[in-house]
Amino acid sequence: MKNKVKLLREEKNMTQNELAEKSGLSLRTIQRIEAGNILKGHTLKTIAKTLETDSENLIFTNENPEIERAKLINLSALSGLIVPFGSIILPLLLTYKTKDHLNKEIGKQIVSVQIILSLLLSVIMIICPFVQKIFSVKVPLFIFPLITILSLKLLIVIVNGISLNKKQELAIKLKTNIL
Repeated sequence: MKNKVKLLREEKNMTQNELAEKSGLSLRTIQRIEAGNILKGHTLKTIAKTLETDSENLIFTNENPEIERAKLINLSALSGLIVPFGSIILPLLLTYKTKDHLNKEIGKQIVSVQIILSLLLSVIMIICPFVQKIFSVKVPLFIFPLITILSLKLLIVIVNGISLNKKQELAIKLKTNIL
């Protein structure tokens, strides 16, 4: 994400040197601000005046919290397509190693959905041989629910990944968290 000072400076077609000259600040100070140093006091007021904006417009607010860890947790659920219960184990480990509260809550929601799907798949896989024997079906029945639920897991990871990128929240989650 670009720095607000840099964005405003570029909108006014100014170079760092020009901003430094007009504001009376050193070029090095402008470079530090654009590199991410926090603006405050006299420097904040001077830059705001030079860029013809309010001081509040230059103060960084974390309106869009970083959910990169939640994206990683969501992506790790794909391990369940290869490793049995991998869609629970790896995301659960990543969730509980997360320090950020928001990412941890999103991770718990992701794992909750994966637990339900894995339990459903397990029950169906246990029932399939009995159903196959009762109806004397020659085709292995377990393949159909296996492919269906694994496809559903893949679809959920993709939809949630898109939603995390666009809205910073999950699109598919349980109403009540089971963790």
